[in-house]
Amino acid sequence: MSDGMVPSGWDVLDASHEALRTAVRAVPSDGWQLPTPCAGWTVARVFQHAVSDQIGYAAALTGEPGPDFNPFDPSSEMKGVDPEGFLEDALARAAKAWAGVDRDAAEVTTPVPPHKMSPWSGSAACGLDAAVHAWDIAVTTGRPSPLTAGLARPLLKIAREIVELLRPRAYTAALAPEQGATTTWRSSCVTSAATPRWTSSWAPAPA
Repeated sequence: MSDGMVPSGWDVLDASHEALRTAVRAVPSDGWQLPTPCAGWTVARVFQHAVSDQIGYAAALTGEPGPDFNPFDPSSEMKGVDPEGFLEDALARAAKAWAGVDRDAAEVTTPVPPHKMSPWSGSAACGLDAAVHAWDIAVTTGRPSPLTAGLARPLLKIAREIVELLRPRAYTAALAPEQGATTTWRSSCVTSAATPRWTSSWAPAPA
């Protein structure tokens, strides 16, 4: 984990948060309005949506206010925004909220269906949200997928638990994985709005 960052103590969530941090740090200054694999969504909109979702998960646990904008209709405006600071505030809120969860609790409240989950499933669902959007941002800006095999395995498990409940609002139809597909590939097929083979047309300007 990056120095100075707030850990939640939940391995899947912390790894997913780090994946999102890494993807956001790599966005070039001219990359925020690039189209992502999510049809009609720019990098900026996906980023803002990802931030709002982390705030939403924290609010569901603590009762504090949720995001102050519509997660499904973010502005895409990045003028005057410090992306890393904006993101870190949301990740810290989510991490602190999950750090306070009793691991032996029967269930916790989540902002997504079924709205009550086991502590592990709830924290992994929060991580899934961050990791999916980390992938969206990374591949759009020409970076490698942040979904390692070690992270993809638990993400695939939680995706199979909850994603069908979220279609079609948050996810499009699942894609059939190719024969011999890796766990990372299968996780992308279950959750992604586009094929894992999707590539960006963007290329960095010559130095």
